[in-house]
Amino acid sequence: MSLAAMAASIPDGAMVALPPDNSIPSVALAKALIRRRARGLRLVGVPISGFATDILIGAGCVAEVNTSAVTLGEAGFAPRFSAALKAGTLVVRDATCPAMHTMLQAAEKGVPFMPLRGLIGSDILANRPDWMVIESPFGTGEKITLLPALHPDVAVFHAVMADSAGNVWVGRRRECATIAHASQRSLVTVERVVEGNFLEDERLCPGAINATYISGIAIAERGAQPSALLDEYGFDTDYVMAYARAAKTEAGFAEWCAEHVFDNQAVAAE
Repeated sequence: MSLAAMAASIPDGAMVALPPDNSIPSVALAKALIRRRARGLRLVGVPISGFATDILIGAGCVAEVNTSAVTLGEAGFAPRFSAALKAGTLVVRDATCPAMHTMLQAAEKGVPFMPLRGLIGSDILANRPDWMVIESPFGTGEKITLLPALHPDVAVFHAVMADSAGNVWVGRRRECATIAHASQRSLVTVERVVEGNFLEDERLCPGAINATYISGIAIAERGAQPSALLDEYGFDTDYVMAYARAAKTEAGFAEWCAEHVFDNQAVAAE
C-alpha cells in the first residue's frame, strides 16, 4: 500500500505502539500521519519514546503517551513533549522499561496480566491505579505487582525488507515482533520488497515476523532516518541535534515541519 493510504488507515484516537530511536521506528509513517492531520493518538513507547513521538506531539497529533521516557538521547530533552507536558495538553502514563515490555508480553501470550518485580517501593505505583499489588497465591507471603495486558490498536515500525509472501525482516530487533504479536494490526514501512520466503531461509527466519501478524506494508526508503537501520545506515546525529534546536519553540518547530514534513509547502493554519 502507499504511505499515504497507510497513514489514512490509522484512525484518530488509535493506540499506536512505536519502538524507540535505538530500534527501528517508522519516522516516514509518523511524518505521513502529520500530513494527514491525525488527532488524538495514544502512543505507546516500547519501552521508551523518541524522535517520532516528539514530532507527532509537536504537530498536535497526540493526546496521550504511555511510556517510560521521552528523550532525544544525546540531543537532550524532547522539546515538544516537554512543552506539551508543561502546558497540560498531554496525558502521560508513566511506566518503567520492564513494565512496558511486561504488559505487551502479556498481550502477546494471550493472558490478561503478568507479574513483575521491582516496582514495589517506588512512587510510580501511586500514579498507576491500573497496576495491582497482591500477595503471592502460593503462600510465601511475598508481594508482587500485576500488570494488565496492553493491546495496542496498531503497531508501527520500519524494517529492512519484506518478502513476496508478506513476511518482514527486523533482524535482532525482537521488540518489534512483540508489538506485532500484541497489537490488533501491524503496519510496516520497508526499504524494499524481495522475492522469496524468509521463513524458508535458515539464516533469515530467526529475524523475521510472520505475515500472519502484518496488516500492511509500504515502501519508504530510509524510512527510519534519522534513526539507524541495522547495517543499512547509521544514526544521523546532526539531523536530530538540528531538530532539537529548532523545536525549542513552537515557531521553530513549525518551520522545521514545513521543510522536513511538508517539503517547504506552507503549513495550513488549524
